[in-house]
Amino acid sequence: MSSCSHDCSSCGENCSERDNHFHLHERSSVKKVIGVVSGKGGVGKSMTTSLMACGMNRAGYKVGVLDADITGPSIPKGFGLHEQLFGTADGLIVPAATPRGIEVVSINLLLDNETTPVLWRGPVLGNVIKQFWSETLWQNIDYMFVDMPPGTGDVPLTVFQSLPLDGIIIVASPQELVGMIVEKAVNMAKMMNVPILGLVENMSYLTCPDCGKQIKVFGESHIEEIGAQYQLPVLAKLPIDPALASACDEGRIEELDQIYVDGIVDLLKSQE
Repeated sequence: MSSCSHDCSSCGENCSERDNHFHLHERSSVKKVIGVVSGKGGVGKSMTTSLMACGMNRAGYKVGVLDADITGPSIPKGFGLHEQLFGTADGLIVPAATPRGIEVVSINLLLDNETTPVLWRGPVLGNVIKQFWSETLWQNIDYMFVDMPPGTGDVPLTVFQSLPLDGIIIVASPQELVGMIVEKAVNMAKMMNVPILGLVENMSYLTCPDCGKQIKVFGESHIEEIGAQYQLPVLAKLPIDPALASACDEGRIEELDQIYVDGIVDLLKSQE
């Protein structure tokens, strides 16, 4: 896996991945694929994905984001992307590009109206994931982040089985109930034989603007205990930050001075 280019069309190896994975187009190139998952919705998975993309982009890497949350896409909004995608003469999708060069593909960039609901069943959703991977012109991508929908349904299963994931990062929030939800995500990854790089806790604390004290809005964190239970590192604890929320809402996430995911950037760089 360490030397795999994920481009089966130019590979002579007879590995187990060849028959199961969607294949990149011969004109595409993706070196590393990182999935971002959560056991439940509303924990900030898409925001974490966007921050990681920004972090690796600032570190000098060519970055792509595949928004696999087909029924609840939110990646384009954080980057201020609204124009529809277009295709090449031979029918490949051309990703949108953020102001700093992060390439993005999302169903919201293919709809006539961003607020139109996607009312599709599992097989159709899986086919969209295949198109986003195999029928998109991903050029010289160093790191591809795949933002998955929450839970363990059809689309996460398709991504786990069909994309050549080098690892996943699990995003959670501090509530005690989330411990059980994280365990489901961990167990799914183990069942699918996908490496878990670590855990991220979002909404970990709020910093008081007057005294600087950290306020645990959702109670004491359990993420360290969960990490120790599964021997997984806690890669980041993201605060409740009004500036971060505003940047996401206004499509300015790339403009943030602080991106909070330095630990993840360092981990990915160390694995090269």
